[in-house]
Formats: sequence, C-alpha cells, structure tokens
Amino acid sequence: MKARVTVTLKTGILDPQGKAIEGALKSLGVDGVASVRQGKVFDIELAGADKAKAEAALKDAADKLLANTVIENYAIEMKA
Repeated sequence: MKARVTVTLKTGILDPQGKAIEGALKSLGVDGVASVRQGKVFDIELAGADKAKAEAALKDAADKLLANTVIENYAIEMKA
C-alpha cells in the first residue's frame, strides 16, 4: 500500500523559503505569481492491506516525526 503525506506551514506562519522562491520566480520573469508557500512531501510504501491501520500508523508518524504540529499541518492521501 502506498501513501503520500504532505506537510505545509500553517496560515500565519512566516515562510522565508517560500518568499525566496517567490522572488526568484519573479526575477526569472514568471508572471502572475502572487505568493509561494513551500512544504514537503513524503511518499511512503507500507506493508499490509489494512487501510485503517496504515492511516493510523501514518498519523502517528506525522504527529511524532514528519510534521512539527505547532507550526505545520499535514494531509495523508492513501493510494491504491
């Protein structure tokens, strides 16, 4: 079973890396960029076929390691 965990900064948290990317895109002539927020993506392959158990394990992993839940949100997407 495969899953994707996407971690993003919460609204209101400053994102200096996103601002740097935004500035770089504008300096490269990319038009229409209003703002950029950066994040991280984890593609994880899990053994077993129990979707509920896998989601619970990923939530635990995200809460403990993958995301700093004080300043970051995360979303878990299960794939077939």
